[in-house]
Amino acid sequence: MNLWQAILLGIIEGITEFLPVSSTGHMIIASSWMGIDQLAYTKLFEIVIQLGAILSVVVLYWRKFFDRGRLAFYRKIILGTVPALIIGYLLANEIDQLLDSPRTVGIMLLLGGIVFIWVDQWFKTPQVHDEEKMTVWQAIRIGFWQCLAMIPGVSRSAAAIIGGLQQKLSRELAAEFSFFLAVPTMAAATGYKLWEAYRHQPQLITEKHYLFLLLVGCGIAFLVAMVAIRSFIRYLQHHTFRVFGYYRIVLGIVVLILVWKGILK
Repeated sequence: MNLWQAILLGIIEGITEFLPVSSTGHMIIASSWMGIDQLAYTKLFEIVIQLGAILSVVVLYWRKFFDRGRLAFYRKIILGTVPALIIGYLLANEIDQLLDSPRTVGIMLLLGGIVFIWVDQWFKTPQVHDEEKMTVWQAIRIGFWQCLAMIPGVSRSAAAIIGGLQQKLSRELAAEFSFFLAVPTMAAATGYKLWEAYRHQPQLITEKHYLFLLLVGCGIAFLVAMVAIRSFIRYLQHHTFRVFGYYRIVLGIVVLILVWKGILK
């Protein structure tokens, strides 16, 4: 992986992490398209740069994250994260194997796209428009929905948003809560991957070239995600999720064709 590839992957991560289109899927596709081998460092890079995107949430919503009086908010986020931490730990090896499969990404993009075309029709009467009115049990249920994103191509954001809509949250709140859940979920995933790399392949994070690329990817992802989050919330105030459904279907079909032709491997 070279510098320009790291920058491009950082841009892709920043744009797609919080949209319901699968950031992991996009990075797998981009890496394969650019001829970047799915070696240990590539997999580490694609997960670690998510930390940059996550930090953008903390900056944009700093009043929520640094208000000691919002204990209920912290409780919802922590308990909503627990299902992903447990299942992610138990299925870590299986998840790593799926990360090598553009075919899985294509299928999940396609199926998820079909869901997003109709999701607004299925959940037309939201009852919760403010995070403070959410219950802990609603947060936990959304956390279980988020676990579906362990299949590449599903999208963590998409799974959490659908879970939020199913729990009667408004579109904007479902999207925002998916952002909040991303912070501890992806921070834990990043920390675990870094720890595993430090234990077994420390050169992946200590060698200057590798460390430099990680920092560049994180920085680019952070800046781009700041813009993407603001734009996404503004969009949802006036539009449905249908456009993301069409996008996923088109991209999923393209990916499956490229896999069939042997271009994506």
